[in-house]
Amino acid sequence: MLSIAVKAAREAGRIINRASQDVGSIAIQTKTYNDFVSEVDRSAEQAIIDILKDAYPDHGFWGEESGHENHEADNIWIIDPLDGTTNFLHGFPQYCISIALQQKGVLTQAVIYDPVRNDLFTATKGRGAFLNDKRIRVTNRSKLQDSLIATGFPYRDFTHLDAYLGMFKDMIKKTTGIRRPGSAALDLAYVAVGWVDGFFEINLSAWDIAAGGLIVQEAGGIVGDFEGNESWIETGNIVAANPKVFAQMLQVLNPHLTPALKTPKNA
Repeated sequence: MLSIAVKAAREAGRIINRASQDVGSIAIQTKTYNDFVSEVDRSAEQAIIDILKDAYPDHGFWGEESGHENHEADNIWIIDPLDGTTNFLHGFPQYCISIALQQKGVLTQAVIYDPVRNDLFTATKGRGAFLNDKRIRVTNRSKLQDSLIATGFPYRDFTHLDAYLGMFKDMIKKTTGIRRPGSAALDLAYVAVGWVDGFFEINLSAWDIAAGGLIVQEAGGIVGDFEGNESWIETGNIVAANPKVFAQMLQVLNPHLTPALKTPKNA
């Protein structure tokens, strides 16, 4: 299954790379405030679904652009064809394809492909995580104050902005630095490979984090919601880090939690 997902991700990457040569000519629509979709997103997603459906016609699909198809199937592919669309549309080279397989509610396969750098992150449940076929592990840094943390700013829904700003302010004070590259899937992949020590963000969708979450776990990291529980796909609120830093991040974030931040939104 992983090899088919890799094939699909690379085909989507080919479509995206070709389109990146003339971004100005791409047709763009606004879904909601600051939330854009381009013809490239749709073409890449359709290419992914076509390849997966050809191999697994009885599987279901949950795509960012196409929504649910056969959502009662035991096997559901969770797809973000272009995570970091805003970056892509501005020519900022930080975006990726994210594909995960959920089998009876359990994430089992994950692919994140960065078409700019030709970096392929993969994981199979119980078999480890890899970057370009080389085994990867999260960092072993033990102190939050020595850690580099990635995050994502609220950009379309500002309901939790005040809570997030409180988290951000305290995290700045307790770390060596914060980075906001603009693609949650790649941020998670970077935790897995050890380029950053942790990541947190509010109000994400399942397709943003499903593949990256499994890759972090298979690289030896911990993924949870802001209370450290396993409902991070359902809540859309995620913390990922190496085991030592994870608990310290929760301590920083916890004072800023509101009841709304504990409510599942992706279920």
